[in-house]
Amino acid sequence: MIVVMEKDASEDDILKVSKKLEESGFAIHLSRGVERTIIGAVGDKSRLADFSLETMKGVDRVIGILAPYKLASREFKAEDTIIEIGDVTIGGNEIQIMAGPCAVESREQALEIAHIVKSSGVKIMRGGAFKPRTSPYAFQGLGEEGLKILKEAGETYGLKIITEVMEPGNVELVAHYSDILQIGARNMQNFPLLREVAKTDMPVLIKRGLSATIEEWIMAGEYVLNGGNKKVMLCERGIRTFETYTRNTLDLSAVVAAKQLTHLPVIVDPSHGTGKWRLVSPMALAAVTAGADGLIIEVHPRPSEALCDGSQSLTEENYNKLLSKIKKVANAVEREA
Repeated sequence: MIVVMEKDASEDDILKVSKKLEESGFAIHLSRGVERTIIGAVGDKSRLADFSLETMKGVDRVIGILAPYKLASREFKAEDTIIEIGDVTIGGNEIQIMAGPCAVESREQALEIAHIVKSSGVKIMRGGAFKPRTSPYAFQGLGEEGLKILKEAGETYGLKIITEVMEPGNVELVAHYSDILQIGARNMQNFPLLREVAKTDMPVLIKRGLSATIEEWIMAGEYVLNGGNKKVMLCERGIRTFETYTRNTLDLSAVVAAKQLTHLPVIVDPSHGTGKWRLVSPMALAAVTAGADGLIIEVHPRPSEALCDGSQSLTEENYNKLLSKIKKVANAVEREA
């Protein structure tokens, strides 16, 4: 449930209500809005059966949250969550692009792509150091060496770095070299991993699982929020359907739904969502019109030589053409890019 405090409620009023809830066994999450404070309380409502919170000083009303996700819901927080990473803002009016290779293949390749990303005006570079692959014989990434290369690329060109963390035991390591932690589709319901990233103060991007419902996807974010980390982003990257022409089926309706149901920023990955570079640009533009707060675009100077997902990677020329179109579409829907 959520306890909506009155506009003129004092800090002492808020403290007393919070203390009462904690004494009743509730976990407390404060959300301070522009006009008033909301206290999110997660626990067993029956413990308050003999007590009315509405009678406490400063309380405006108490609202039950019907959705299974409490902290991610619009009931808990009506305003959009905005995540700030230095000079980069995710979830505001500006659409953020995260561009780079599927996997870091070498220092030379990463620095070359970082130069392309920086030259395009994009502020966030993506790249995988640990790669969860369907085949054990496929390229698995460079591991910590890849993380070091990403960090060098970021520092050299002034870029923020997003990369995937696959295991709870690697969270501290990956966090040391990056700015945003990515939870991949196959790990969306890796609950020990979600609990571990929740302990950090770093932004966490959670990709939707291969066959996950929208509710299951949001609930993965709820795990991180409930663990104390408020910097959560959701990423639609396509789901598995009966269609075989595309790699996945990019579900843009999920973007609209997630924006309506939650206050979290929603990112779209049209590269994994389609698996075909010719489809990436049209779906990226469609994602912008659907309300996405950002895009993850795979870029490689020589896709035919890529060790991972070359078929869905854009060349520098196609990437820059897409960015030009994104600016126009963003302007049309009253956003910036």
